[in-house]
Amino acid sequence: MESIKQQKYPLIENTKEHAELIAALASGVFILIAWLLGKNDLNTLSILVYVLAFIIGGFAKAKEGVEETIANKELNVEFLMILAAIGSAIIGYWTEGAILIFIFAVSGALETYAMNKSHKEISALMNLQPEEAWLVNEQGELTRVSVSTLKKGDHLFIKPGERVPADGVIFEGTTAIDEAAISGEAIPVTKLEGDEVFAGTVNMSGAVTMEMTKPNSESLFQKIIDLVQSAQDEKSPSQQFIERFEGTYVKFVLIAVLLMMFIPHFLLDWDWTTTFYRAMVLLVVASPCALVASIMPATLSAISNGAKSGILFKGGVHLENLSVLNAIAFDKTGTLTRGKPIVTEFIVREGIDQQHMLSIVAGIESQSNHPLAQSITAYAKQQGLTSFHKAQIEDVPGWGMKAIVDNTSYKVGKTDFVGREDAMRFANGVALTLADEGKTVIFVRDEEGIVAIAAMKDTVREEAKRAIALLKELGIHTIMLTGDNENTAKVIAKEAGVDAYIAECLPETKVQHMKDLMAKYKHVGMVGDGINDAPALATATTGIAMGEGTDVALETADVVLMKNDLSKIAYAIKLSRKMQKTVKQNIAFSISVIALLIISNFLQAVDLPLGVIGHEGSTILVILNGLRLLNKNI
Repeated sequence: MESIKQQKYPLIENTKEHAELIAALASGVFILIAWLLGKNDLNTLSILVYVLAFIIGGFAKAKEGVEETIANKELNVEFLMILAAIGSAIIGYWTEGAILIFIFAVSGALETYAMNKSHKEISALMNLQPEEAWLVNEQGELTRVSVSTLKKGDHLFIKPGERVPADGVIFEGTTAIDEAAISGEAIPVTKLEGDEVFAGTVNMSGAVTMEMTKPNSESLFQKIIDLVQSAQDEKSPSQQFIERFEGTYVKFVLIAVLLMMFIPHFLLDWDWTTTFYRAMVLLVVASPCALVASIMPATLSAISNGAKSGILFKGGVHLENLSVLNAIAFDKTGTLTRGKPIVTEFIVREGIDQQHMLSIVAGIESQSNHPLAQSITAYAKQQGLTSFHKAQIEDVPGWGMKAIVDNTSYKVGKTDFVGREDAMRFANGVALTLADEGKTVIFVRDEEGIVAIAAMKDTVREEAKRAIALLKELGIHTIMLTGDNENTAKVIAKEAGVDAYIAECLPETKVQHMKDLMAKYKHVGMVGDGINDAPALATATTGIAMGEGTDVALETADVVLMKNDLSKIAYAIKLSRKMQKTVKQNIAFSISVIALLIISNFLQAVDLPLGVIGHEGSTILVILNGLRLLNKNI
């Protein structure tokens, strides 16, 4: 709705967006006019124009300060600025007071711009959502309808170049989809019938029909928007501390200003005008504007940067926590490895035709949904088999399967299921050698003994190796958690390049292992698929979910990688450390400027205009420094 208004009335909407800056500039023009009138001895008219400059330039900040003071029952920096400007006018320093209002208004406008710059990332996301879609009726006719009227089960037609209007699956057709808005990945993804598509992504080539599987309020795209919006609204511990500190500090400044109005007159023989003037200067230069602006713009910029790169932070606290991680634990299956074992060897008994036996085994395994069974079936197809022997099977949970193929009985499964001694003797004990290589071995037994074995291995992702190397460069200790036996775990850990591993790790013991790691390394991250790793993700200092942008990943972790790219973890940590460095720079700079201006005021080395420029200039600089984090190349 907002985007429609902007299209219809762009001038009005742009004027509203920049109202603070326009008011500030108008105030500056009136100050110049008032100064010229004063130069020509039109003092009364000059004061009236100064008052107009006060009202126009200071109204927005004065209103904000009063409203926040009433709402929070706590004084703030806006309140200090109002008092300083009024105080300057009382003692006849109309020009200085007006300049204070002008620069404070410009600073406020720039701060608003800084916040809007970050929030525009979300506005840009929201604008990617189509407002209309092509609805396909039962007769196959197309009707242009509002996306808000769509419901689950509707069939939608998407033309090349159009955005996907809702979450769903391809019902008919083939195309390539640009999913950069969801995952940050620039390379289009090929989509076939039955593949998932997400709202806000772009149909690049073929015309397709999709079936809507979720209402728009529950789409992945909407959840991402909600998540980033809530992350921007959630304040980090540092920001919360600064805001609590602000109220106490403002009270301290007001007490100091009251004392300064009297003590220098009696102790240093300053005249009353100088004493009051210096008190007003103190009111300006001691205000913590720059300190208050040291954190929020930097945090919002970092969150926006992450969102553009496919990294979603659920709040500033999690962004801060990443910077202090000393170790990261990785779930093995589906995180470090592909989670889909591949057959590396298929060995048969002497005198047996390998292709014939593979067809028999594939005929048995094709009737199971077990990942290992699916791997054998896929291997058979890779070997050129287009059809398998028909088998009657009986599933034996936890062990394997019994089957009858061409009136011959077979057992397929673990060592003890087929007979340990025969299994270990088969092919001169090759099973032990394969196990030492970290491979899982499945045995096939017929009525004469072991007839074949299939060795499988879950392969390590290439990007996982790169990610581990990047984390080591950052000084992060890496640990792999796996339910595999010691031999398999050792091989996978070596291949992945992790520093340590914990083998035979059951899902229910992962939490305890995480607690042990946190006792050793203090701040530990956990990377998992966001489903069975949920308890461990919650226990870790920072839980990082992999999952190709799944709903479960969005709900369980503190940080979500929208694409299964582990190298994004190193980028997120660098972004977090850069943010912390920026915040520390801002705080150190703002405190130094405040201290320098306060000392200079006591030495009467700085006047009100210079104090205003120094103070508000430092505020502008820390805001701009925070905005540097919007740069994608950290």
